Amino acid sequence: MRYTILGEIPAKRHSQVWHHNGSRRLLVEELIGYEGFSGNESLLYHLHSPCRLDEVGSFTPIEREEWVPEAHVHRLADVNPLPAGGDPLTSRRLLMFNGDLEVSVAKPTEALDGFYRNGEGDEVLYIHRGSGTLRSVFGRVPFREKDYVVIPRGTTHAFELDPGVEQYWLAFHTPGEIETPNRYRNRYGQLLEHAPFSQRDFRGPTELETIDEHGAYRLVLRVRGGLQEYGLDRHPFDAVGWDGYVYPYTFNADDFEPRAGRFHLPPPAHQTFQGPNFVICTFAPRMLDWDPTAVPLPYHHSNIQSEEVMFYAAGDYAARKGVDVGCITLHPSGLPHGPQPGTVERALGAERTNELAIMWDTFRPLRLTSLWRETDKSDYAFSWNEDKTGQPAAGPASAVTGPSA
Repeated sequence: MRYTILGEIPAKRHSQVWHHNGSRRLLVEELIGYEGFSGNESLLYHLHSPCRLDEVGSFTPIEREEWVPEAHVHRLADVNPLPAGGDPLTSRRLLMFNGDLEVSVAKPTEALDGFYRNGEGDEVLYIHRGSGTLRSVFGRVPFREKDYVVIPRGTTHAFELDPGVEQYWLAFHTPGEIETPNRYRNRYGQLLEHAPFSQRDFRGPTELETIDEHGAYRLVLRVRGGLQEYGLDRHPFDAVGWDGYVYPYTFNADDFEPRAGRFHLPPPAHQTFQGPNFVICTFAPRMLDWDPTAVPLPYHHSNIQSEEVMFYAAGDYAARKGVDVGCITLHPSGLPHGPQPGTVERALGAERTNELAIMWDTFRPLRLTSLWRETDKSDYAFSWNEDKTGQPAAGPASAVTGPSA
């Protein structure tokens, strides 16, 4: 991200900074940075020590209820019927995971009691439905539908949910770092002219909240595979200023500038973010391939080294039958996949697509949870078959799900 300043900061780092607001007080520096002291960082100036604690609460290990299907097949999950409830943390229901990435579905209806900080990973929220404001020690970051909300590890934050608005999010957690793709940046880190977005499309904190209040505040910290609770006696948003390259921000899918070619372009053309052993892509509405002989839908391909997961966010995804908005497909490694029968023929001559889909590819196998088992649509594995009428033919559900489903 670009260098940003918010609030009051001194001319020189690590120098005495005295704050005058009824009393004379020496400000406390806090450096939040990656890779020790070698990666991107931001320097915050607090009224009080960020180490201050009033009490240490309980530690709750994060439990993952894994589902191991008996069959290795393409899968479809419909998470639309999942009930809403909980806050932006407790509403997250884990759908899939591996050592590089966790993906959850969240439909929060209430505010978080206190504050949250992820101490072991970066987070990305995709706002399928909803709006509100991310409040953090770095300031306020409004978010809206189709936003990616990127929250660096170590960021103390809370959420204000807009009243009366349905919230439906995807939540990504990675022990690595969320970045824009390397090939979009020059050697100085600036986004290149041919990148599908510019620095102007990324929106950081707009207003710093400096709260100097004594009270009782709850903080939940994700660390060591669990959630540790603390009690604070001062409000954690006491920074009077900060500068640097690490802070939460949003990027809206409507600001992704899709690429088109004379013939079909592969998924890397849609890449938006990268992490360790995975990518996140935005398939935005776009003009289609213009050669008269072009096939405008994706060609069949085998994920021999990756798992491909697609969330259908809006529009009509031409290459898929029976997949509605809000559904998720999983095309695992070792199996070819591509357009279903009849879709290519119907797409010939089309000039543009109105679909919006969010895709994540992982380069290590994904493990599914009981939530996928609850929402699994077993006939999807047979949706490439055709009966004698040319219509997709369903297969026996038991052959896909096994008795454990």
